[in-house]
Amino acid sequence: MNKQTNIQTPMQDNAEILMAQPRGFCAGVDRAINIVEEAITRFGAPIYVRHEIVHNAFVVNDLREKGAVFVEDLNEVPQGGIVVFSAHGVSQEVRRDAEARGLQVYDATCPLVTKVHLEVVKMCKEDFTVLMIGHAGHPEVEGTMGQVKEGVYLIETIADIASLNFDENEKIAFVTQTTLSVDETKEIVDALTKKYPKIVQPRKQDICYATQNRQDAVKFMAPQVEVVIVVGSKASSNSNRLRELAEKLGVPAYMVDAPEQLQAEWFAGKKRVGLTAGASAPESLAQLIAAKIQEFGPRSVRALEGVVEDVTFSLPKNLVD
Repeated sequence: MNKQTNIQTPMQDNAEILMAQPRGFCAGVDRAINIVEEAITRFGAPIYVRHEIVHNAFVVNDLREKGAVFVEDLNEVPQGGIVVFSAHGVSQEVRRDAEARGLQVYDATCPLVTKVHLEVVKMCKEDFTVLMIGHAGHPEVEGTMGQVKEGVYLIETIADIASLNFDENEKIAFVTQTTLSVDETKEIVDALTKKYPKIVQPRKQDICYATQNRQDAVKFMAPQVEVVIVVGSKASSNSNRLRELAEKLGVPAYMVDAPEQLQAEWFAGKKRVGLTAGASAPESLAQLIAAKIQEFGPRSVRALEGVVEDVTFSLPKNLVD
């Protein structure tokens, strides 16, 4: 006798999924992935990529199947080989190492991260002490702080500000990691400006437009739902910030990067599920996860209103010429 497996449907009748807008890939991530794919098409596999091109397991596994080889150290790249720098950017030491090894480099650093790099170099040349607001160990932070030999100090929390002992008349400036929480960063900036009223701020906010747009979309969505699912990998800073933001707004939130990670009990008795995706998560994965959520009860999927992004970044000239 064949056993039938009944899919658990714990949600209320007429339950629905609300899709945040915008969600998923930003222009910098889209560009980085295109660079790897174009390099594989033009030169054939293997194409080496220093660090995960973006922090998403689904994307990395897909590129690996196409011929990308992900490494953490350039010593793993054969002499004269082709290497792509990830969207997070690299230090000047890494660039010098690549040149010394005769590697053919295609730079997928997000242009918005490059903007921060240039700010740091300019400020240090003008004898500023630069404070970088960000997370220790994140490749973007390591790359940004590595643009100069000295003069950049990391600030992770408001508590770190208390230990700063610079003279208030010293030339001090700050920059930020592009994928931070907008609200939490503002709290740190407010504390910095209170301690150092003359501190110089970036002419344009460093937190990228896509990070801010996705956080604003969660703020709009959260009051309308009873649980939030964030499509993103654990290593993704911007995806983690979306989950934290939903929870801060009082809504249970879970982050997944594969449909099978969803758990039925998250949806028990719920009427509306909110779904968003970090800037490094593809829309195809978000749709797969939405389809899996529908197995727990929801029959309708509704896209919310929000910002429509039309930003694009061109590929490196040395790749398209």
